[in-house]
Parts: sequence; structure tokens; C-alpha cells
Amino acid sequence: MKASLISDRIFKLLAILVFTASFSIQNCNAQENEQWITFEPIEGPGNGKHIVLVSGDDEYRSEEAMPLLAKILSNHHGFKTTVLFAIEPETGNIKPNYQNSIPGLENLESADLMVLFTRFRELPDEQMKYIDEYLQSGKPVIGLRTATHAFAYSEDSDSEYVKYSWNSGVPGWEGGFGRKVLGETWVDHHGDHGSEGTRGLIDGIEERNDHPIIRGVSDIWGPTDVYGTRELQGDVDVLVWGASTKGMTPETPINWEKSMMPVAWTKTYMFEQGNSGKVFTTTMGSSEDMESEGFRRLLVNACYWALEMGEEVPEKSNVDIIGEYTPTKFGFEDFIEGLKPIDYK
Repeated sequence: MKASLISDRIFKLLAILVFTASFSIQNCNAQENEQWITFEPIEGPGNGKHIVLVSGDDEYRSEEAMPLLAKILSNHHGFKTTVLFAIEPETGNIKPNYQNSIPGLENLESADLMVLFTRFRELPDEQMKYIDEYLQSGKPVIGLRTATHAFAYSEDSDSEYVKYSWNSGVPGWEGGFGRKVLGETWVDHHGDHGSEGTRGLIDGIEERNDHPIIRGVSDIWGPTDVYGTRELQGDVDVLVWGASTKGMTPETPINWEKSMMPVAWTKTYMFEQGNSGKVFTTTMGSSEDMESEGFRRLLVNACYWALEMGEEVPEKSNVDIIGEYTPTKFGFEDFIEGLKPIDYK
């Protein structure tokens, strides 16, 4: 009797193990075929609000920076996060210099916040419509580094979204998405690209000392150079100024011969329909910039602020890196080839 009972239990246990293994294999295979990744929230103040992070630049390794930020927001703060990538259709591989496809933008339909880090994309209308609809609804936006020149449409394009192009001359959309929404389009490299970094200096105006975005942020440095930002448009509030450093390590001194430029600011965008949305923009953001604890905290705090959760920003947000993080140096054609979205999960 006892032997029969033990055998029955062993049989049931084996059945459970076989089912679990089969489900895990099917789930893994399904994830391998996904063209984006989602991190389900762990308990936290984010309360499952959905943040969609859109990567797609061919120089500053947004495909590495965005998954790291997504993990931090999900694991430490309780947000659901989805990361999108530039995907080569023929292989399903992440290919940052493939300008014409970012699958999964329909995730914006359920998004509470969009974090955009693209460069000179010319997306098909069936993808671009989700970005346009998101913005038309007046939802918040965070733009990183090359998001000031996120889109670039050819002169002979018949797309209805050519006004989004960084060099747009469409009335009311001069300077495209960058200037219309974020406050600035592409201008130039103010710092010496590849030999000078950026030291972020917190604006010292007294009434701004406890702004939720800069709460607990004491040091910002990154090896990417300062961008020129000379014609900020709208109700811009500069929070961080960028000073060029004489080298590309945190210890190098500031090059005081160069003027400072805004590197992080807030504003409000408004479209023709009358809906308006909150904006945080920073011209920093490469995968190497993300090694700066102060910069990571700036981004996490900005997500809280954009989602009307500024009062919930702690004195020092948890921005600890999850797992190993060894960013690739910025540069064209220097991305890691052959990776799929699941490789960043």
C-alpha cells in the first residue's frame, strides 16, 4: 500500500515536472520570437504603470541603455516596462543602423509614458501612426540624446509624418518633432566629439532645490560631449547645465573656455487639437553615460515627475544596476551583432 502511494506521488511529480518543462520551453521559444521585451513590475510605487522605451539610434547604443533603465524602473520602482528596438526584418536581429522599422509601437496604445531614444528614423506610416496618436493624446514624453533629431524623412517622401523630420519646414513644425515637442532639434556638437565629455551641473536657483527630478542627484558625468542647444522653444525650465570636460574620464577638469549649454530641461508640448503633455529632455544618454549613478537617478526621477508622481520621488531613488552592465563605447557600426531582444532580458 505504501509502495503504491509513493509510486503514485512520484508519477504525479514527474507529470508536473514534464508539464513545467514543456511550458518553459514553449514560453522561451515564444519570447525568442518576440521583437520587443517586457519587464513585469515588482512591487513598488509605480503600481504597474506602463512605460514604453523606444530605442533606435546607430551611434550611442540606445539598445543597451534602454533595457538597463527598464530593469531599474521595473525591479526597483514597480513600473511595467516595454523596450522596443530597431529590427532587421530578414533576420529578426537588433540592427541599430536599420532606419525603417521599430516593431511593437502599438504598445504605446497602453502606455502611460514614452521614453524615446532614436536617431534619424524614417519609419513607415503604419508604425509612425502610434507615435503620432500617442502625442495627440497629450501623454508625457521623455527624450534622450539624439531624440532631438529622432526622425529624418527624405525630400521626396509622401509620408503624412514628414513634419516630424528634424529639419522640417512645415509651418508650425519648423525643426520637426525635436523643436515642436522636446524644445530643440539637432544643432551641432558644442563639445569636441570623441575627446571631451560632459559634466552636468545642477541649476542653483533656490526655488528649484527640491525639484523632484533633481532630488538626490549630486553628480552627473558622461563621456559623450555637450550638444549645442541654442534655440530652446516653449516654456523651458533648465534643470541641468552641461560643461565640457577636457577629457573623457570623470576626473578630468572642466574646459571653462567653452560656454555651458542646457543638457536637461522640462517643458510642455501642445498639438493643434489642444491637448498638452509634459516633457523632460536630456542631451545625455549614451550607454556609457548610464554608468553615472547621478544620471540614472535623474532619469528615474524624471519618470516619476512625468507621471504626476513627483511627490513620491524618494530622497535618493534606488538606481542600482541589475546584473552585469558593460556598455559598448559609442560609435557608428560598433554595435554587437546577432542579438535579439530576448538577449537583453
